[in-house]
Amino acid sequence: MRHRLSQVKVRRRMAQLLFMFVVVAALLVARLAWVQLVKGAFYRQQAEEQRLRYMPVPPKRGEILDRNGETLATSISTDAVLAIPAQVSDPARTAALLAPLLGEDPDTLLEKLANRRVGSVWLARRLPVEIGRKIRELQLPGIQLIDRPERFYPNGSLAAPVLGIVGIDNQGLEGLELYYDQVLRGKPGRVLQERDNKNRNIPGGERRFVPPEDGHTLVLTLDRVIQYVAERELAAGVQAAQAERGVFIAMDPQTGEILASAVYPSFDPNAYSQFPVEQRRNRAVTDQYEPGSTFKIITGVAALAEGVVRPGESFFDPGFIIIDGETIHCVKPGGHGSLDFTHATEVSCNVVYAQLSLYRLGPQRFYDYMRAFGLGQRTGVDFPGEATGLIPSPGRIRWGANVAWATAGFGQGVAVTPLQMVVAASAIANGGHLIKPRYVKEIRDAEGRVVKRFEPELVRQVIPAAAAREYARILRSVVVNGSGGRADLPGYRVAGKTGTAEVAEGGRYTDKRIASFLGFAPVDNPRIVGIVVLYNVGARPAYGGTWAAPVFRAIMEDVLPYLGVRPRLEEAASSHQTQSGQPTEGRQGAQDGATAEVIVPNVRDFPLSEALDRITGAGLSYQLLGDGEVVLEQLPLPGASVPPGTAVNLYLNGLTESPQTLATVKAPDLTGLGVRQVAVELAELDLQVRIVGTGAAVRQYPAPGTLLRRGDTVTVWFEPPEAVRQPGQDAGRAGTDEVQGQQ
Repeated sequence: MRHRLSQVKVRRRMAQLLFMFVVVAALLVARLAWVQLVKGAFYRQQAEEQRLRYMPVPPKRGEILDRNGETLATSISTDAVLAIPAQVSDPARTAALLAPLLGEDPDTLLEKLANRRVGSVWLARRLPVEIGRKIRELQLPGIQLIDRPERFYPNGSLAAPVLGIVGIDNQGLEGLELYYDQVLRGKPGRVLQERDNKNRNIPGGERRFVPPEDGHTLVLTLDRVIQYVAERELAAGVQAAQAERGVFIAMDPQTGEILASAVYPSFDPNAYSQFPVEQRRNRAVTDQYEPGSTFKIITGVAALAEGVVRPGESFFDPGFIIIDGETIHCVKPGGHGSLDFTHATEVSCNVVYAQLSLYRLGPQRFYDYMRAFGLGQRTGVDFPGEATGLIPSPGRIRWGANVAWATAGFGQGVAVTPLQMVVAASAIANGGHLIKPRYVKEIRDAEGRVVKRFEPELVRQVIPAAAAREYARILRSVVVNGSGGRADLPGYRVAGKTGTAEVAEGGRYTDKRIASFLGFAPVDNPRIVGIVVLYNVGARPAYGGTWAAPVFRAIMEDVLPYLGVRPRLEEAASSHQTQSGQPTEGRQGAQDGATAEVIVPNVRDFPLSEALDRITGAGLSYQLLGDGEVVLEQLPLPGASVPPGTAVNLYLNGLTESPQTLATVKAPDLTGLGVRQVAVELAELDLQVRIVGTGAAVRQYPAPGTLLRRGDTVTVWFEPPEAVRQPGQDAGRAGTDEVQGQQ
């Protein structure tokens, strides 16, 4: 009985155990079915992701070309060293072999190679070809050389601050490389490969390749030839002026296309880490400065546009102007005396321009024109980090408002960028149109097809065309007769304005100076507008006409013929202008058999040695007044017609007295007097006489009333009495009046 009960218990337990096994098996089958059937796709994907490892394949960054298709930036293939720690059999030996080739510390490399927690690690990028070859020859386990595109600038430092730089991961960091990064970068691809848990390739495993999409190409408005000339001459100009740095930027005034944008000193973008960060800035766009007298183009053309001044309108400059108890001085000791608006622009008279901005235009109208010309705001150029500049606003100046508006008229107390000044000058050059500037002309895809073309963009009409043309003629006169003489280029009719600005630091003006020249050419059909800015000029005097103007001339001398502008042979007389801005065409030399006269050349702001060469080369003599190395003023004025051998008074920059103080004798009116009477009258005034002809005096130079120094020479033309006409009809006297207009 007991045995039977025991067997029953055994069978019951076996049944229970079997049932448990069946339940467990059913659960396992259910779980397997769930994993295989319901979640099969999910787990297959998970397994695949564990086995598949991918490596990014960087795209080729788009090229940057100049306007003529010349390569400025491209991508080349270089080797990069990748380590897979799980496959490195001997980390210590591997580190010891690679360290001298990579220029790394062996212990640092060993730490990277022994770190099994990472699948792979970059050891070096941008390897030289020779180093890459040596590493391949070592055939080290776990060490791979990967072909990567890297940025290369074939022209070195050419236009480097404009182009910018690219980081090690193919990303734009500065300049156009940054601004157009999404256009240039492209889309990366990748390589997928099945690997085991030690990151080794699985033989026969799956391998996939997703190709990258290369970036687009930028075609710039820059011209490589013009850029090269600009950088060469700017470097020479900075060194000659002993300046800290310099900027030149030029654009086509009809289209807004920037033709050149140079900064000196610059840097090599192929090795940018070896240069100071400040040398990488495109200062023409990102840096603002106080412009000084180049800003007068805004004041002057606005006054003409509003009709509050005429080219021949007379002013008087005593050498200073007092506004609300503050004295604003003229650069010339004693002032310029009586002069008209054109002459005031030629000699860059602060007193006249202070009156225009404060009294003639008034704060609100002046402010409106500054804004219309794009000052105090970004131009919208396609470049990162553009500065806005700074201009005064009516009603917001806490103290000294009248003084602030007066000084703003000649470029003090305002801040601009070189690009803003070029854009404003372009509006004068092209007939009054403000044009948006651009660095990029078009975008092309990898196959060379044009994706986007940028057309000229007119912002607004800022001044009437007539006012623009009139002021352009005055700016031409600045170069012919005024402070911009060293920018003159025979045959090309350069127009422009000089500037010499004090540098403010800590709320006060210092002895640092910025010399600049803003110009365009040819004046009758401008092809290029540009500005030269030399910062912290060490040479003295630091005049813009002395140092910046010749840099502009040197650039234009090569650029204008390159642009296809043919030189224009001008008559000597027509290349000079009177103070009213009108050509002196038809001016007669000596008449009735007198010796032919010569034109007095413009030597304002010229270094003394160069001025003397020009004076003596014209067949004239000279007399130096004051001390210094630069000509501040001259008498007779530029463009005057005088007999050969006439002495030209050259007032040097060290002069402490005004020409009016030194010239204490007035030339008398000698018309109708005989030779003896003329000699006696001039002798009583301690003046020398040069006699031409016989009879009665019909003409003289200098004109009656001209201030002279004792000992100066007066040339008098005589004619027989029967040849002398009635007053008002005398041809010789008419000639005298014409010369008088030059004084």
